[in-house]
Order: sequence, then structure tokens, then C-alpha cells
Amino acid sequence: MNIHTIILAAGKGTRMNTNLPKVMQPLGGKTIISHVIDTAQKVSDHITLVAGYKKEVLKQFIGASYPNVSSVDQDEQLGTGHAVKQASHLIAPNQKILILYGDVPLISEATIQALISETTDCCLLSMLPDDPTPYGKVIKDSSGHVIKITEQKDASDEERKIPEVFTGIMIVNGEMLVAALDDINNDNAASEYYLTDLVEILSLKGVKINCIQANPDEVVGANNKKELHQLESILRNMKSEQLLDQGITLMDASRTDLRGEVSAGKDCSIDVNVILEGKIILGENVTIKSNVILCDVTIGDNSVIEAFSHLASAIVGSNCSIGPYARLREGSEIGNNAKIGNFVETKKTKLGEGAKASHLAYLGDADIGDNANIGAGTITCNYDGTNKHKTTVGENSFIGTNSSLVAPVNIGKGAYVGAGSVITKDVPDESLAVARGKQVIKEDWAKNKK
Repeated sequence: MNIHTIILAAGKGTRMNTNLPKVMQPLGGKTIISHVIDTAQKVSDHITLVAGYKKEVLKQFIGASYPNVSSVDQDEQLGTGHAVKQASHLIAPNQKILILYGDVPLISEATIQALISETTDCCLLSMLPDDPTPYGKVIKDSSGHVIKITEQKDASDEERKIPEVFTGIMIVNGEMLVAALDDINNDNAASEYYLTDLVEILSLKGVKINCIQANPDEVVGANNKKELHQLESILRNMKSEQLLDQGITLMDASRTDLRGEVSAGKDCSIDVNVILEGKIILGENVTIKSNVILCDVTIGDNSVIEAFSHLASAIVGSNCSIGPYARLREGSEIGNNAKIGNFVETKKTKLGEGAKASHLAYLGDADIGDNANIGAGTITCNYDGTNKHKTTVGENSFIGTNSSLVAPVNIGKGAYVGAGSVITKDVPDESLAVARGKQVIKEDWAKNKK
């Protein structure tokens, strides 16, 4: 089935009080419109975005982030029917047209698939909200087919009692849609062309229109920052449910932010105020303590990420201890049974199996061998002001406290570096390197000074 999704995103969003288009406001780590497009891409053969307010900014973002998404302009915001009509020249007769809204970001793939699976030429997405007052009522005939959508102000007393309302989202035969768009008029108080009028137009032509119901949380929109905050809460709850469904233990689901995708083994636990971004892969029995940020990270079985640690684009092996207050930057690979302690930062560094850097170190562009010990205050001096250079530390080696390893430099296997050394030359295997100023003692110096 050829699905062409049209996303309406031309609104001004005046109440957002922002310099950006409303649909570019942040939500769960990405823009509102990104949520809509990411979901639409899972079900669509083609996507067209209708842009209007600050269209140059929106189209530049779409062009950079979603080059396969087409766009059309709605220079005057004359209603939803008018917005869809701007894309009518792109609609092919053999397509089914899915209408989505750029400011309704939580619609799920499952709900859209349910719409698509309907065999009728037109199917609407409705809901049963706690308060149906602000929405258009779904009016059905005796056989259960939808015949029109009636706004609250135009509804009769009996129609106002109808709990089922229209979300604005629908799927419709492309050829029928193009023909019916010409029949929509703006004979109303706002002088706008409403897409809801399409329902009655098609019904009068004999089209049987079905309706399926959505979870109201999926079709919540946002017109101001307060409503955007409510969307953030709904999204957080949805994402937390996904983690719970995987069997992950959450200490407080309301204080866990999933802004990407997580795959986890059994018996994993996540404490409060944890942010999960990008693609996260957890082995079994992984423990994530409080106030941790993970972004594009893989963590092996039985490893513990202690509080206030920040891991990005890193791989952690099994049975590791990371943190607290550790920072693993891009390209960090921590071997099995290794330890990264408090206030240790790594970048483009491999830490071998059983190796440890327990305190206060910076390890950049380094290869640390198995069972090596990196003392507190150790720095790999990897940058000469122009280029980065590599430091290699052999297996079973010992780097004393407060040492500076000036790259490029190689520390051999089983070698020792004395505390406080500045190492500028390679150290052979099994050797001791001490590079510091000679200690001078002047006896009775203080007494003589007095």
C-alpha cells in the first residue's frame, strides 16, 4: 500500500512566545516535529510537510535532518483544508493519504498502523477524552459510519452529549481527497477552509467512513509552554512504561527520562534522575545509580554505573565499576573487570581487562593494558597545540600518583613510573622510570630564618 503522509505544520504558535516555529520546540531531547516525522517514516512511502510561519527556518531544519521529506508552503493560514490543498498537486491517485499534525507528536506507530489497516476509503481517528467539550463531535448513522463532524458551538443539545470526538487525524483515498478538497468552502465565522468538512462531503458522495479510537494521551497537542510541559510529562510516562515492560526496575518512573532507545537484559535497575539518550544497550544485572547521563552507550553484564557519571559514545565491559563522577567520552572502551573511579575522564581510550584508574585522572588518546594501575592525578598529555598523540601503557604496569605522560610515549609491560614524574621518553618493559626534580634538604633552615 502506497502511504503518503501530509504533516500540517504551518501554524504560528503565538502563545509559545518563541522565535522559532512552534513545531521546533524541544520535547524529550528532540523537536516536536521530529517526533512526528520519525513515526511517520516507519509507515510512509512519501512525506510532505506543509510549512507556513517562519517557513525558511523550518524548511532549513527539515532539509538538513530529513532530506527525503518534501515540503510545500502555506503562506496564508486559511485553515486545515487549505493547508492540505497546498500539497494536492503531489498526491497520486493510487495513494492513501495520512493526515498528521506537526504539533501532535505522541501519536504511535501502532495507532497509525491500525488506521492504515482499515480497508475503507476513509477512516478517522477519534478519542474519548475526559472533557469532550472543545472538540468536534463524531456524528454517525444507524450503521455506525461517520457522516459528519460537528463543532461544539454548532451541535444540538443531543449532539453535545456525544462523548466521541475527532482528533483531526485521518487516512483517505488520494483521488477522493483531491476531488473533495475543491468542495470545501470557507462559509463560516472564521472564513477558513476546515478539513473536518471533508467528512460530510465524502459521506454525501456515498463513501463509507469508519472510525477507530486512540488513547487520548497520543493526540495531545501543545499551544503554549504549559501545555508543552504537560506533553513532556506524558512522554516521560510513556517511555518509562516501555522500560518497565522490558523488565527494568525503575526506582521512580516519573524521574527517569528516556530520550532514545534502550535494549536491556534481565535484572537491570535504574535509579532516579537518569537520562538515557540515543541507543543504549544494557547487559544483564546492570545497575545505574542516580543522576547518571547515558548517550549511545553499551554496558556489559553485572556492571555498575555510580552516581553523577556521564557516559557518551562509550563501551563498558562486564563486571565493571564506573564512577561516581566519572566521565567517559567518545571512543572510550572499558574492558571487563575494569574500574574507572571518581573524577576520572577518558576520551578515545581503551582500558584493558582488570585495569583501573581509581581517582582524579585524564586519559585521552590512550591504550591502557590489562591489569594496569593508573594512579591519582595522572594525565596523558595528548595535545601539543596542533595535533593529538597517543599514549600506550603496557599490561601489569603501574603509573604513580600525579604523573604526566607526554605523548607520544610508550610505557612497557610490567613497568613502573614513580609518583610525580613527567615522562617524555619510552619506558622499557619491567623498568622503573622516575622523572622529577631532586629533593634538596637544608637542615636548620627554618631555625636560622627565625
